[in-house]
Amino acid sequence: MVCKIPDRISVPRLEQPKRGEPVRKPPTTGYLLSLSWSPQHCADVRNPRDARDRFQCSGENGRFGWVLHGLWPETDTPGYPQWCRPAKIVPQPVLRQHLCMTPSAQLLQHEWAKHGTCMSPHPAAYFRSAEILFRAVRFPGMRALAATPQTAGSIRRAFAAANSGISEPMIAVSIDRQGWLDEVRLCLGPRMRPQRCKPFQVGARDPRPVRVRPIPKG
Repeated sequence: MVCKIPDRISVPRLEQPKRGEPVRKPPTTGYLLSLSWSPQHCADVRNPRDARDRFQCSGENGRFGWVLHGLWPETDTPGYPQWCRPAKIVPQPVLRQHLCMTPSAQLLQHEWAKHGTCMSPHPAAYFRSAEILFRAVRFPGMRALAATPQTAGSIRRAFAAANSGISEPMIAVSIDRQGWLDEVRLCLGPRMRPQRCKPFQVGARDPRPVRVRPIPKG
């Protein structure tokens, strides 16, 4: 994939918790590295040329496959840390450095505000950690997976086979209501090393049928 950074990147808006979304600061006991299958995201957006999704979905800046949704601090229960500090706008150099990894300036801002502030007071440090983990992941051949019927278990097996040191119980699979593959999430321990997913993290169970949307040609 070739990713072309535009000359100008729109300044994201500040993000704050929505009504009823509490600040939570429990001790972090692990992490999730959430990987988003871009063709599915772009198939779901109303207008690929809207400002929020244009860079990722219009095809003008490259055709994306796996991108990073985010690096999330976790706990031993579903009540994960969030919105831990007031978040200023992510600086333009940081946005530019990571836009090919997470191809939305607004999503980068959101991930920093909701999750990153619970890990570091500095957005550059948070995204650097996320980038190191993301670049270490090896992705299976998605064209072949899209060509034949899959299950959540076969998706896990494909990722485990492509990544030494990662086994199927360490991989969470997220699908949408229509059964399309949405995300794959790697469960990490307190030192950011792969570990077995907790029951509430697993997502789709192994027998669940999964459809994989191919990368559009063009």
